[in-house]
Amino acid sequence: MPTAKKLPSGSWRCQVFSHYEITTLPDGTEKKKRIYKSFTSDDPTKRGKKEAELAASLYAATKNKPTQQRSLTFGSAMDEYISKRSDVLSPRTIVDYKRIRKMHLQSLMDKKIDEITQADIQEEINIEAKVLSPKTVRNNHGLAVAVMHAYRAGFAINTALPKKIRPDIYVPSDEDIRKLMAFVKGTDMELPIMLAAFGPMRRGEICALDTKNINGNVVHVCCNMVKDANNENWIIRQPKSYAGDRYIDYPDFVAELWTNKRGPVTNLKPHNLTNDFAKILKRAGLPHFRFHDLRHYSASIQHALGIPDSYIMQRGGWGNDGVLKAVYRHTMESKEKEMNKIANEHFQSLMQHEMQHETKKSP
Repeated sequence: MPTAKKLPSGSWRCQVFSHYEITTLPDGTEKKKRIYKSFTSDDPTKRGKKEAELAASLYAATKNKPTQQRSLTFGSAMDEYISKRSDVLSPRTIVDYKRIRKMHLQSLMDKKIDEITQADIQEEINIEAKVLSPKTVRNNHGLAVAVMHAYRAGFAINTALPKKIRPDIYVPSDEDIRKLMAFVKGTDMELPIMLAAFGPMRRGEICALDTKNINGNVVHVCCNMVKDANNENWIIRQPKSYAGDRYIDYPDFVAELWTNKRGPVTNLKPHNLTNDFAKILKRAGLPHFRFHDLRHYSASIQHALGIPDSYIMQRGGWGNDGVLKAVYRHTMESKEKEMNKIANEHFQSLMQHEMQHETKKSP
C-alpha cells in the first residue's frame, strides 16, 4: 500500500507510479523517465494521512484497467474532439482540423490513446518536419497536444519542434497602390481593394459586408464569409475573434463608392478576390503579391506614420501585437530609402563640418 508523507505545510502527500515517458536527449539518445501521480490531503491529522493513502490505493488498483475513453484510438479521440467543438469553433478551424485528421499525424491515428508515448509523437513530428513547413508542423502538433490533454489528462508532452521561419512578405509601396487603383477604377474590384488597402479588411469581411452595417463613412465589421464545416458552401458568420468585431472610419473617397449601394457591397466571393486580383496585377505590370498583402500595406503605412500600435490593432482587428511584430512592421522600400537618405545626409554634413574645421586649424 502506498505510504503518505507529511509536507512542510502540514498536508499529506502520497505518490503512485503512473507511467514512463521517453525523452530524447540532445545527443540523440533516449531516456526513460518515471512519472508519478500525487494525492494530497490538507487535513494534518492521521485521518488526512489515511485519506491520501486511500485515494492513492484506489488509483493504483484501477490505473491499468481500460476505460471507454482511454481505450479510444488517437484517430477516434480526434474525431470526438472535433465533433464536440463544432458549435463553438469557426468553420475554417473545423475544416483545418478535419484536414489534419485525414492527411497528417497518420502514424498515431490507430494507436490507443493510453499507449502513445512521447517518442511516438516526436517520431511523427520528425517525419512531418521533412516535408511540411514549420508552421504546418506546429499547427498539427498543437491539435495533437489538445487531443491528448483532453483524453489523457496528466500526460506531459515535450516535443522538439522545427524552428519558425521568418515570412518573406512583399509589402506594396505607395506607387504600387497608385498604379493599382488607377487600373481598377470603375471595376467591380475597385471597392474591395480600397476596403483592404485603406481599412484594412479581410477578404471574407469584405464579401460579407452589407450597407446596413455602414453609417456614413464608418463600417461596422461584424460578419465574415467563410466555407462551411464541409468546405463546400460559403456562409456568413460572426468574426472569428472578439477583436474582429470593430468599426473602421474610411476616408471620403472610399465612402463615395457605396453611397448609392443597397445590400451587399460586392457579389464576389473570397476566392474570386484572390483569383481576379492575381490577374489584375499581371495585366497592370505590377509585382505579384496577395490580396491579403493589402492589409500589410495598410498596417505598415500606419506604423511608418507613427500611429500607435494599439490603434493599428483595433483598426485591423488584431487581438494582440504578435502579428504586428512578426509580420506587419515592414516599412515600405520607398520609406526605407527616404529614411536612409536623411541619415546619410546628416552624417555627410557632420563630417564635412569636421573636415572644414580641421582645415582651418592647419597652418
